[in-house]
Amino acid sequence: MKRNITLSLPRLLLSKAKLAAVRQEKSLSEFIREALAEKIEEGSDYQKAKRRQQDILSQGIELGTDGRISVAREELHERR
Repeated sequence: MKRNITLSLPRLLLSKAKLAAVRQEKSLSEFIREALAEKIEEGSDYQKAKRRQQDILSQGIELGTDGRISVAREELHERR
């Protein structure tokens, strides 16, 4: 079910939105509806990716060292 809302926009933004809608051969309502849906989806995709990466980091990544460092710090930073 669709609902009507009242939306206040700066005059310049409204003019640009109308022009963009005309260029895409869409009504202003359709243009705003699609832009809002894209923005919401973009945010949810970002949140999913962020949570996935946080899970990976919290589990840790096996680097094949079994948690042991086999090289001394001095060897790594040795100057020649």
